[in-house]
Amino acid sequence: MDIRALQDAGLTEGESKVYLALLEIGSSTTGPITEKAGVAKSIIHQLLEKLMQKGLVSYITKEKTKYYQASDPHKIVDYIEENEKKIQENKKKVENLLPSLLAKQNSSEKQTATIYEGFKGMITVHEHTYDKLKSGEEFFYLGIQPEQPEHFHLYWQRDHLRRAKAGIHCKLLFHPDTDSKILKNRNSYKLCDARYMPIKINTPAWIMGYKDVTVIGFPSSSPITLEIINKEIADSFRAYFEEFWNKSKPF
Repeated sequence: MDIRALQDAGLTEGESKVYLALLEIGSSTTGPITEKAGVAKSIIHQLLEKLMQKGLVSYITKEKTKYYQASDPHKIVDYIEENEKKIQENKKKVENLLPSLLAKQNSSEKQTATIYEGFKGMITVHEHTYDKLKSGEEFFYLGIQPEQPEHFHLYWQRDHLRRAKAGIHCKLLFHPDTDSKILKNRNSYKLCDARYMPIKINTPAWIMGYKDVTVIGFPSSSPITLEIINKEIADSFRAYFEEFWNKSKPF
């Protein structure tokens, strides 16, 4: 008989063999069980004890000798259902524990810095906002370049729809030479506030930030994007952004 189904149900190979042997021979002492099951004498009592704990074997004592007997096979279904119940209970316990586990993980996180290349790399970094930000939270962009390839704009337009649906806010500061049509477009999306930078700074880099993440982008025919995960650095760049934001005017 194929015992894999019993093993999938949670029984070990040895437990499965002992249980099937008991079903065939009925009430028995350990000797015949060991022989029928083909297991070692040294572990038969351990296997029987495990099966009794699972409710699949019982015993009676006659003249100081234990006779073991397999429980009704329907008990296997009961055992599986009980296991499933315990799994669900344990799952809830772990779910309740997750916030404190994540807090410990975050508190022990070290600074990481990763470089991404190309347009797809830049988009990959931006997509990380959806992993960390919840509805009501925000990210910012500082020093957005006045000129971008058309496919960049097409991506941002699609992304703003997704961002608004997710309830994520954004603050955008564009270079003063940026076409006003672009700011008008960005401000047409919910939860987006796009403005011109209060001063003209000609730099090839732009900055993006949220939570413990700082992103520095270097536009070119093959953009390079640097993502830094460090709370202190993120707070510093956030303060830098706020200085510009407070001096800017609504579009």
